[in-house]
Amino acid sequence: MNILRLQALAWLGAAAAVGAEPAPRELHGQPSYIVASPQVEVAVTRLGGQMAPVTFYRDTDRPVQPYYVSPWQAEPAAEMPAPVLVPLRGDFFCLPFGGNAEAVAGEKHPPHGEVAGSAWQAVSVERRGNRSTLTLAIETRARAGRVTKEVLLVDGQNVVYTRHVVEGFTGRAPVGHHAILALPEEEGTVRIATSPLRFGMTAPGVFSDPRQREYQALLPGAEWTDPTKVPALRRDAPGADLTRQPGRYGHCDLVQLVNAPATDGNPAWVAATFPDAGYVWFALKDPTVLASTVLWMEYHGRHGHPWNGRNNCLGIEDVTACFAAGLATSLAADNPLAAKGVATALEFAAGRPTVVSYVQGVVRTPAGFDRVAGAEFAPGRVTFVSAAGPRAEAAVAHSFVRDGRLPE
Repeated sequence: MNILRLQALAWLGAAAAVGAEPAPRELHGQPSYIVASPQVEVAVTRLGGQMAPVTFYRDTDRPVQPYYVSPWQAEPAAEMPAPVLVPLRGDFFCLPFGGNAEAVAGEKHPPHGEVAGSAWQAVSVERRGNRSTLTLAIETRARAGRVTKEVLLVDGQNVVYTRHVVEGFTGRAPVGHHAILALPEEEGTVRIATSPLRFGMTAPGVFSDPRQREYQALLPGAEWTDPTKVPALRRDAPGADLTRQPGRYGHCDLVQLVNAPATDGNPAWVAATFPDAGYVWFALKDPTVLASTVLWMEYHGRHGHPWNGRNNCLGIEDVTACFAAGLATSLAADNPLAAKGVATALEFAAGRPTVVSYVQGVVRTPAGFDRVAGAEFAPGRVTFVSAAGPRAEAAVAHSFVRDGRLPE
């Protein structure tokens, strides 16, 4: 029995308990549903199911809100190039992941799918034992199906567990999570690290089009194994160090990091260290479900509507997809990643629920913690080890990414 089937069975059992239907509250311009524990408060927009603001360590005098909220939320409503941009913030589920500019077999999906820009229905908010759960659902039409979103919090943990159950959706499609972190303006102050990688690749072709007043700095279609030495578009420019963010002011670039096969049964991970603020944001996943990480590096590099040169954020997007190209490219056997044996789509079956389980969290760091050099997993815990030596330990049920279960 495969891991997606096991996760589906776990979800079907958990779905038996029903709580009260939540009422939305307007936050940053969008009606949002709230779920909270003593340590964490999460807001999820009704439009697009986008998760932010999220407050970690809310029971302390130094709460942490790591996610980005787009600046146009406080502005009068205006027509947007894509529905996903209307509430743009935090983390959201994408199906099909990517731009989806091209129709496939009569299907035409909006960018990142209906799930990222259409209205979700509130199902319940529930408190049981040490666990709080928000449940939302949406019916998809471009390809018929139903997606149920669960956002779960556990008392005593600064962690958000999310579980998306896809039912009735048939055929192959790219899928992903689309976390967006807010960045400081000072270049190189946030340090990025990941579990072992096979290789990285810069998006082929033009990602940021100067004709649209967009500008990129990295060489399109370049393949590399060292993220500190990524070729620049200009021959006379130095290579980019993607482990230091933000960088390359005035540019917007996209790369994809391909995870190495898991050999120890532990999750794949990505971590962003904010040394000045004293914390690490991290995400955990099953690399057999989400095979890669896309980095969307938006450093004031887009000047058309609605960007207007003011966005400074980092998308850390765990996906099974071919960059952000969408359904047609991700399904193609000869796309630049599939040609190298990288999974770029999942197989969905109408009679089999597919579950995508994901973990995001924050852990405070001690003095001298500069950047994550490695992660050590033990039952119910992950310890991030810094290059300088200090360690930061987080309570987290990391097995959730594989079996969709949380301890009672």
